[in-house]
Amino acid sequence: MNKIKSIDDLRKMKQDLESGMNIREKSNSPESLVQIRVAMATCGIAAGARTVMNTLIEKIEKDKVQAVVTQGGCMGYCYAEPTVEVRIPGKDPVVFGYVDSKVAIDIIEKYIGKGELLEGIIPVNYQTINEKK
Repeated sequence: MNKIKSIDDLRKMKQDLESGMNIREKSNSPESLVQIRVAMATCGIAAGARTVMNTLIEKIEKDKVQAVVTQGGCMGYCYAEPTVEVRIPGKDPVVFGYVDSKVAIDIIEKYIGKGELLEGIIPVNYQTINEKK
């Protein structure tokens, strides 16, 4: 963390923190926005999820993407951490595994921006009780 040496440094720090919070808590109706959830359980944090989350927030802010970024708990994919779930309105959610900063940027630019599928999607491997009948 940088030392604050002037009132301008303090104002800049406040502005940076507020813009980050705005991205996380944007909108009264987040279901109408792209929702990005970063798994931030202990295994995710240890694998680098905090860096991934910061990269996502910075990229969304820079590109002015209409999205909300939140942190979640364990998704059960500890072997593939850091994991990121993306929900685009009208589509099924997709979970990406082994996400680093480069993949996080690709998720914003290619998957969300252009609708392109990327490497690293964790396939749905479960059935509901109703489907098992």
